[in-house]
Amino acid sequence: MEYFISQLVEHFKLPLHSPILIFSLILLIILLSPILLKKINIPGIIGLIIAGVAIGPHGFGILEKNSAIDLFSTIGLLYIMFIAGLELDLNEFKVNRNKSLVFGLFTFAIPLSVGFPVCFYFLDYNFNTSLLTASMFATHTLVAYPIVSKLGISKNQAVAVAVGGTLLTDTAVLIILAVIMGSNQGSLGSEFWIRLGVSLAIFSAIMFLLIPRIAKWFFQKLESEKHSHYIFVLSIMFFAGFLAEVAGVEAIIGAFMAGLALNKLIPHSSALMNRIEFFGNSLFIPFFLISVGMLVDVSVILSGPNALIVAATLSVVALVGKWLAAKLTQLTFKYSNTQGNLIFGLSSAHAAATLAVILVGYKANIIDENILNGTIILILITCIVASFVTEKAAKTILIESDDNEEIVKASAFHSEHILLPIATIENIEKILELTILIKDKKSANPISVLSVVSNDHEAELNLLKTRNKLEEFVKQASASETKVNTITTIDHNAASGISRISREIMADIIVMRWPRQHGFIDKLIGEKIDSVLSTSDKTVFVCHIEKPLAVHKRIVLAIPPLAEYENGFVLWLNKIAILAQELSISIQVHSNETTEKAIKKLNQSHKITATMHYHPFNEWEDFLVLSRSINKDDLIVLASARKGATSYMSILDNLPSKLNKYFTSNSKIIIYPQEYNSTISLEPYNDFSAEPLNKSIEAVQKISKGIGSIFKKSDTN
Repeated sequence: MEYFISQLVEHFKLPLHSPILIFSLILLIILLSPILLKKINIPGIIGLIIAGVAIGPHGFGILEKNSAIDLFSTIGLLYIMFIAGLELDLNEFKVNRNKSLVFGLFTFAIPLSVGFPVCFYFLDYNFNTSLLTASMFATHTLVAYPIVSKLGISKNQAVAVAVGGTLLTDTAVLIILAVIMGSNQGSLGSEFWIRLGVSLAIFSAIMFLLIPRIAKWFFQKLESEKHSHYIFVLSIMFFAGFLAEVAGVEAIIGAFMAGLALNKLIPHSSALMNRIEFFGNSLFIPFFLISVGMLVDVSVILSGPNALIVAATLSVVALVGKWLAAKLTQLTFKYSNTQGNLIFGLSSAHAAATLAVILVGYKANIIDENILNGTIILILITCIVASFVTEKAAKTILIESDDNEEIVKASAFHSEHILLPIATIENIEKILELTILIKDKKSANPISVLSVVSNDHEAELNLLKTRNKLEEFVKQASASETKVNTITTIDHNAASGISRISREIMADIIVMRWPRQHGFIDKLIGEKIDSVLSTSDKTVFVCHIEKPLAVHKRIVLAIPPLAEYENGFVLWLNKIAILAQELSISIQVHSNETTEKAIKKLNQSHKITATMHYHPFNEWEDFLVLSRSINKDDLIVLASARKGATSYMSILDNLPSKLNKYFTSNSKIIIYPQEYNSTISLEPYNDFSAEPLNKSIEAVQKISKGIGSIFKKSDTN
């Protein structure tokens, strides 16, 4: 007993040295601090930083900085920038790249312009020290980014502008750091500039030309090795950080570049993205925040008036400079006050690049202890301000967006229910992944996976076997935190079972796999699907996914005339827009002018932000002319229609077989929307009835084919 107590006392001597005890303590802090501080409305990020101050060498001295904590801290720092690059909506960024450029200029130039004269004239530092300290004001770390990510507003335009500006300003500051270091060492000549330019060019070429090709090949060749995907992505992140350091900039720039390079290959709702965010937000990023707190020495404030003046001055100048940049951006682009506050919140925290600049400058004797200690206090203050401002603004935007959705009935279908019928277990993973990507994340309903068992003497045994097999889908979906409900039922045939269950669960969409049959009877799209279409009024997606969804580069969408008057038009168009956003690809819309106007109007009223490019198309009799616009990595989506529907044309019956024949290497989706909704006005088409005209066209086609065959026979004779 005495031995046990003595060993216990030995292990609890401060600072702690046992790796197991240190790790246990940090995990306990990560677990409890957000929970406790949530009750008094303090963001969890602040709790982690304050906990770091308390347990650090300048607090109660429970822990001291060591290689293990530094390693996890570095991983967390890289993770923040990497996830920011991954979650950046590239289509939105391309649309707003000029805005990001302007904000990057503001958030770099304004703090630098305010900070330099303050350091040079008020604090009385020399030119190099003043410039380096002022450049520190221009940097910012996305410490508050996990807040917007968690609240689901990472694709808001203000977030895209702020993240894009981060890349620009931090890169510019870190280049200034390299220049000042070169100047301090007396090596700031033409050789320095050539070496820096060449190394950055090589680094960029590797990241944006080589890495995406390697990643695409890896994901295709090892599609089933899901655990390997995470290890691969993690290795790319660290390798990019290493290459950035070799190129002469900080590793955080490399991590952000890695996120951008892999952005299109990792859909936001995928299982891989869920794993990346889970490990980062649960472990690595909290480690980084705690380590930032461990750097803070509160006693510095009490050491004398100089330290207090420097710390206060640095903190005020840093916040004022970032606030001015955010407000000027808000006024320039006419953003709301909330969006302006969100930009300020995201860009006001100083941590990663700030530490890099100051520590490098301190080690090179360019800055003194007062600036170093003042910067640590600045980091704590700005992180607290950034967390409060970001969380408040993000919640306001979330509430406003929810209110707008209720008013305009936008893309979110909160009670949406998707039914996924399957015949065989094999090769269904891609269809399930597609269903997960297009599912409304706010809907409480799960994805229902259905298997219909034939009603024969072995029905009960087959029912039991099928239920066991369907459990695999629950495991697959759980990796992306998507609820899946498995349904097995007995019916005389699959089609009637699918139609019956779709009515019972009030499904909005039925997602079906492309049939394998190629016989004469099934030349359209298969008997089962044809039966489902005739017995169910639900929107039906018929899918053939040839390759991993992440490797597709565009969606080619063909829409027949009058499709905008179908009841399911808004629903399926929103789903294709969501898919495009998840995959970070554009939609090439081929339709007539009237449908194009309807889509643009819908995009505006429902706030659909997917990038769409429009191409006039009326050659439905010669549909294959569209092949000139289709590449091998395109996902082809055809909006079809049931017989008798407003947009139905007889030519639509033959298009599935043509797609299957001439586009074998492409992934394909055919959509059959719900039919005409009586609540929609059809004034321009009051005298138009689609069904009689379609029957007339079919009759003429049959007569022409008959006459053609007669002439062919006579020619043969």
